Amino acid sequence: MKKQFKLGVIGNNLISQTLIKGAVLSDFLNRKRIIVSGVDDKSANENVELGVAVINDNKYVFENSEFLLIAVTAESFKKLSESVGGISQSKIISLSEGIKKGQIKNIFGTSSVKIARAVANLPSKIGSGAVGLDMSDFDSSADDLEFISKLFNCIGTVLSVDESKLDVVTALSVNGSAYVFMFIDSLIDAGVKHGLKRGEAEILAAQTVLGATELMQREECSTSKLTMQICNNDNSALKAVKVLENNKFREIIGEAVNESVNYLKESDRQ
Repeated sequence: MKKQFKLGVIGNNLISQTLIKGAVLSDFLNRKRIIVSGVDDKSANENVELGVAVINDNKYVFENSEFLLIAVTAESFKKLSESVGGISQSKIISLSEGIKKGQIKNIFGTSSVKIARAVANLPSKIGSGAVGLDMSDFDSSADDLEFISKLFNCIGTVLSVDESKLDVVTALSVNGSAYVFMFIDSLIDAGVKHGLKRGEAEILAAQTVLGATELMQREECSTSKLTMQICNNDNSALKAVKVLENNKFREIIGEAVNESVNYLKESDRQ
């Protein structure tokens, strides 16, 4: 039996709201095919403005949506399962950090439900996100795989990975945006220290990171070769890079990712 809505959303966080907006504004999904429940007033108003149906009835959303996007905390999953009673939903996409597919199936008391898990970073807000997506439960359906993948393409670049790698994706990409912002801020501070106005330093630092990223994606050579292209043509760059190497710049970033991964894996075991 065909469901009334293609996508039902329960709960809200930054990524779920971004997905709804991206799907509607890109014309990937007709706004009349989306229904949302369990959102705060601000998100409810945003969805109404988009023309998306908003309701305060999780069970109705469960029963009338082909795909269910869940954006509640791990602690709220049990309450959600109780509020909807017996599960009638067979296709779930989870944005909830720290709760695995097996745990979700146990909470709902069924192994037959298909679950995709996704993590996405802050630049998803502007359609430039990086998304780690486990869709392995849907491998038998090309149509389902295409829908889920294209849904997340509305907010950025999708990398299909096994669920076991999502902690690393989170530590590198989701949390990595914070590392990049800190790096940019450090460049700005250094520029100001040496006489630039803050606005000038902000323009230069932001465009430098943006340009370097675009060059990395277009050039058919490694980032280490790109680094050497700069250093071979500028002794001041070579001296600067040596300072970073001597102060274990790579190791510091590695330690940050390692700390994040360890924390996430420990949370998974709890």
